[in-house]
Amino acid sequence: MQKLFDSELKIMDVLWKNGDTTAKRMAEILKEQVGWSKTTTYTLINRCIHKGTVERMEPNFLCHPLVSIGQARELETTELINKMYDGAADQLVASILGRKNLSPEEIEKLKQLVNSLESGGRL
Repeated sequence: MQKLFDSELKIMDVLWKNGDTTAKRMAEILKEQVGWSKTTTYTLINRCIHKGTVERMEPNFLCHPLVSIGQARELETTELINKMYDGAADQLVASILGRKNLSPEEIEKLKQLVNSLESGGRL
């Protein structure tokens, strides 16, 4: 999957939240949310189509996401870890945890996640 820019992520976010949506409806939503013109929205939909993250279907230029929010998050997280933490995921986690006072419940949940990873599980 290619990197999605913030504007392209707005297109994807509409699809992730609403499911298959016509380009016209997407333009209405994004005009309301961020003030984009119909032309801007259509241009960004076409960019997503060319990147292979959106599929256009008929009738009515119905748009369908080809990438899940999980796939996009994984790519963005990997890029952040590589860019800001020199590939060290533990440093990212330490940075996040160091900024927040965790409740006992949150700490317990994190322990369970670590235990799951130690036993060969996945998040």
